[in-house]
Amino acid sequence: MKKLINDPQEVVDESVAGFGLAHADLVSINSDPLFVTRKERPAKPKVGLVSGGGSGHEPLHAGFVGLGMLDAAVPGPVFTSPTPDAIIPATQAADSGAGVVHIVKNYTGDVLNFETAAEMAAAEGIEIRTVLVNDDVAVEDSLYTAGRRGVAGTVLVEKIAGAAAERGDDLDAVAAVGQRVNDNVRTMGVALSACTVPHAGVPSFELADDEIEIGIGIHGEPGRHKIAMEPADGITDRLLEPILAELKLAAGDKVLLFVNGMGGTPLSELYIVYRHAVQVVEATGATVERNLVGNYITALEMQGCSISVLKLDAEMIELWDAPVNTPALRWGV
Repeated sequence: MKKLINDPQEVVDESVAGFGLAHADLVSINSDPLFVTRKERPAKPKVGLVSGGGSGHEPLHAGFVGLGMLDAAVPGPVFTSPTPDAIIPATQAADSGAGVVHIVKNYTGDVLNFETAAEMAAAEGIEIRTVLVNDDVAVEDSLYTAGRRGVAGTVLVEKIAGAAAERGDDLDAVAAVGQRVNDNVRTMGVALSACTVPHAGVPSFELADDEIEIGIGIHGEPGRHKIAMEPADGITDRLLEPILAELKLAAGDKVLLFVNGMGGTPLSELYIVYRHAVQVVEATGATVERNLVGNYITALEMQGCSISVLKLDAEMIELWDAPVNTPALRWGV
């Protein structure tokens, strides 16, 4: 294992400390328990947004703390949920009097720990709503979930719900728009290589040199099937087929197309995937109105990508375009 680390047990703490130093204009770090908050408190009460999960998916979630997105993020150990002991104070820090929305990826540990934290925060008088993200079409159940996994669609939920909170929507409205995004986004991923969790020291799964896995999860969970390596356009077709089968796009539909890198894939290759994905999506009669291409929810150094398609409505477009100022996503400011 070759990684730019010191002690494998200190990776998350040292990484978050460096993140805080690099983005001290935007975020503040609480080290014990570990969570990240916006540097500037809202000028008036607004709905707070909190998300979190295992580390190793950077820039998710801490990279999306800031104006127009999250008010707090809770990084757990690599690929392991944070505990309620950290989620509760992060929720308290995000509360400015209008309630808090928890955005939770559908993994068993995340769900249970955020549920516990929500119950305890509610007992202290903080009104909580939860949006459970489950956009992965690859499998219904895995080693980590009951039902579908929450993957790259999480970024889109955080951005659009965050913009709704920033403009002053109330708690139920912010949760509702986040849920609407989740209901209309579908994602599928592929792995060309495995990743290595620092404290494990060995790859999380095995692939032959000429083999890829279609439908892989962001922790290296098994996908639908392993196949021989093939050209990018063929892989893109395989990822889009189940997505489009579920969304049933038609002429006049507008979508956001999101090609996300898993951490070890060059941007040049992501653009090759995006190029063909546009062709496939627009062949349905739909129009790609908005896009996002890059590494936004990763699996350490895994080679591969995911494709997400979000069926847009007019409000989602407005909220997507709204100003955002975070370490990992920034426009309109």
